[in-house]
Amino acid sequence: MQLKELKNQMLLLGSMVEDVIQETIRALTCQDTKKAGEIASGDEKINEQVRKVEQQCYTILLRQQPIAKDLRAVSAALKMLTDMERIGDHGADISELTLLMSNSTYPGEIRLIEEMAKETSIMLIEAVDAFAQQDSDKAQHVIDNDDTVDRLFVSVKDAIARSIQTDSADPMQLLDLLMVAKYLERIGDHATNIAEWVLFAVTGDFRSVQ
Repeated sequence: MQLKELKNQMLLLGSMVEDVIQETIRALTCQDTKKAGEIASGDEKINEQVRKVEQQCYTILLRQQPIAKDLRAVSAALKMLTDMERIGDHGADISELTLLMSNSTYPGEIRLIEEMAKETSIMLIEAVDAFAQQDSDKAQHVIDNDDTVDRLFVSVKDAIARSIQTDSADPMQLLDLLMVAKYLERIGDHATNIAEWVLFAVTGDFRSVQ
């Protein structure tokens, strides 16, 4: 019963993190300073949910002494919590940068950022779905897609470097956009970590965990 409740609370946390990243991306692309300000100062709800789930995990470990697959599920959940919390933090980081960039029109590189944000968001949603469904194939798909996000980051970095060299846009805004891209890359890495722990929980294969 407690394991079922743990799964439900993990899904709630995953949904909260997904919502924050979706709102973060919308605030960024629309230069919505009100929403960005709310996200930048309002990630405490995610942190509270992380602490709640963490306590549930320790309670199960201490009181039930789960074995085999159940133990893997609890251990994997504890590892996923760190990644989900960091994703929430990166949402706040991106929103703070959105506030800094709100007074100027974005340069053309924003299109690559938007594409990167879309792919990263898909990875996160699929990682949470993989956990909910205990779907190892979906988890592996997330892991494979990390290469797509990494390639997009390189494209963003190269495009911004060219713009800085040609003085075609505000260099400070370009550097802020590069930081946004770096945070998106990190979110992709955390989504990959979540998927790897799903694989471990389902298969028991330590080789899936970096």
